[in-house]
Amino acid sequence: MLVHTRTVEIEFGDCDPAGIVYYPNYFRLFDASTAHLFEAALGKKKIAWTKEFGIVGIPMVDTGASFSRPARYGDVVSIQSRIKEFKRSSFTVEHRLFHGDDEAITAHEVRVWAERHPDKPDAIRAAPIPAEVIAAFEGK
Repeated sequence: MLVHTRTVEIEFGDCDPAGIVYYPNYFRLFDASTAHLFEAALGKKKIAWTKEFGIVGIPMVDTGASFSRPARYGDVVSIQSRIKEFKRSSFTVEHRLFHGDDEAITAHEVRVWAERHPDKPDAIRAAPIPAEVIAAFEGK
């Protein structure tokens, strides 16, 4: 399965008064890392592939993380992201954040391939993930 790595410099606005990254901001970084992972697999930006596949997005339905080392303003970290599992209409993304060679965080997101509900214009629902999307992550 495709693994995508990106480098991020921790900014002042990411940090709390103690000078370390405020934990919800890690999830913002992971959300962006998921978008970069899909861009690497599908060869286009999120705005393009959501339009191409007729979906509203890939909202999170579960998330969690284990923190073992803090990051501070100015630190440069790398985030490795991969799809751990595809199901019919959901998938699990695994993120590993490294500070140098040290793994600082492991996190997961469960997301749903979501489309507009045809009978309820203000509602969304899970839709089957296209085989071509799954194949793009498997390198087929």
